[in-house]
Amino acid sequence: MSRFLKNIQDLDAFRKAVLSCHGDVWLRKNDGTEEFNLKSQLSQYIALGRLCEDHGSDYEVFCQFATDEANLLKFFHEHDVR
Repeated sequence: MSRFLKNIQDLDAFRKAVLSCHGDVWLRKNDGTEEFNLKSQLSQYIALGRLCEDHGSDYEVFCQFATDEANLLKFFHEHDVR
């Protein structure tokens, strides 16, 4: 799954959605210079900080498992993340 993150309003809900995933979830910068494993708390704080800096459109989310992709897509739809 590739999902650009331009409009996440509820970072806590996003964090909980990521933590509910069974496999790893990565936030990756489009140019490949940064990649954060969102299942790691330290990486998660840095990654969420990047999103708060209003650079969400520079990043995409990738999941290890298809079931996790489906759950995150549901989150994006429910929270109107574009």
